[in-house]
Amino acid sequence: MLAVEILSHETEGKAAEVLAFLLFEEDNTLAGGISLPREKATQYLRLAREEGFKAKEEEVFSLYPEGGKPSKKMLLAGLGKKSEFNREKLLKAAGRCVRQSQKHNRSLRFVVPNIPKETLTTLIQTIAEGCHLASYRFNRHRKVTPEDTPRLEKVQISSKEKSPHASQILDKAKIIAEAVCSVRDLVNEPPSNKKPEDIAAMATLLKKEGIKVTIFDKAELSRMGMNALLGVSRGSAHPPCLVHLIYKPSKAKKKIGLVGKGITFDSGGLSLKPPEAMEDMKMDMAGAATVLAILRAAAKLKPNVELHGFMALSYNMPGDDAMKPGDIVKAHNGKTIEVLNTDAEGRLVLADALSYACRQKLDAVVDLATLTGAVLIALGSNVTGAMTNNTDFLKKITAVSEKTGEKIWELPLVPEYKEGLKSKFADLQNISSVRREAGTIIGGLFLQEFVEDIPWIHFDIAGTAWVNSANAICPPGGTGAMVRTLIEYLCSI
Repeated sequence: MLAVEILSHETEGKAAEVLAFLLFEEDNTLAGGISLPREKATQYLRLAREEGFKAKEEEVFSLYPEGGKPSKKMLLAGLGKKSEFNREKLLKAAGRCVRQSQKHNRSLRFVVPNIPKETLTTLIQTIAEGCHLASYRFNRHRKVTPEDTPRLEKVQISSKEKSPHASQILDKAKIIAEAVCSVRDLVNEPPSNKKPEDIAAMATLLKKEGIKVTIFDKAELSRMGMNALLGVSRGSAHPPCLVHLIYKPSKAKKKIGLVGKGITFDSGGLSLKPPEAMEDMKMDMAGAATVLAILRAAAKLKPNVELHGFMALSYNMPGDDAMKPGDIVKAHNGKTIEVLNTDAEGRLVLADALSYACRQKLDAVVDLATLTGAVLIALGSNVTGAMTNNTDFLKKITAVSEKTGEKIWELPLVPEYKEGLKSKFADLQNISSVRREAGTIIGGLFLQEFVEDIPWIHFDIAGTAWVNSANAICPPGGTGAMVRTLIEYLCSI
């Protein structure tokens, strides 16, 4: 990752090749300092304005000062209107500056903007996270030419004030960014390289970090009555597993569970997907990857919460003994499920994992899953769908998401829609009898059948876990959605 350091305005040091200013539409000068007299600062901004720069979101303007002072290149990045400012805009503006600099420059220096009501700690952490996330690349399986190799190595963050906790701020930003990028790595990895046993092996490495790791194999899952998870894996040559991770501090204020869907490739089973729909199905384990990343981060950040992570891992393949439409399985909590569509498999593996999680005497549980294509239709690729049995619990996480910039929208668990999940032959069926309506809500209602009487949130990240086009902080592929929000929530407890 990039080397990031904090400097005061008075600390000149070796000049960075690129100097970046983050500006509002209302600003009429650049921040002073760094050998940049106010007269010059005003002149540079006036020049940019004359060239059409308005400091709107997504705008980045390049300047090349005479004599290469105070830097060879200057970037003016827009934050939009002051009244509409949020940290997501700062995060992305920092990311755009990195993307503009990384190909041709080795060093970049930011001047922290003066933003009322925002602490210096928050501003520095947000800029640092934006830099780390924007510099991410997944080049493990491609030849990278010298022309494609990023040159940017160092980022400096300069502010008028000194932060007494500078190193801790940068460490936290790096840990959170590493967690996001580890999810991206795992999601982007080819599906044959991340069999259930491969991800379970990655989990065992967390033992060195003080995390307790328990892996339930196929035989143990059978003894535990996890027939929904076992049913999904029947068409695969590779057996499923359930991984239980525990981070336990000396003093815990709460006991929280995170449950992740881990379909390491989803062909749809016998309800086979069309070929184009399978092209990005290596991302169907993003929920499990998120759980793994957050537990790893917790071992470093040490929040005051006992954290339990559960990863339900399986392939969904149309093999010799694949589960068939019309089959009935008995889940871990004793409920029977008629499987009418084998491509609605995520809710099956989560049914067993949620049931098991809810029996661990948790104060609350959150599940994350690339569950339904319907959420992408409803909310697009920038908003995570949420359903809950406890609105107050969701409000606490949503309040954090408003600071991290990860958008969440609550969908209702409409009781009347449960009628569609009634089966003639089992306790319930895995898809609704009413087709092409409220698919995301139906998925949430199904999962609710396996949650006991504790606060629970279901996050459907099918729209936000993957992007097809690059944005300010992420290239095409896995995104690491909800990692930053959940880590910040856990650290706030």
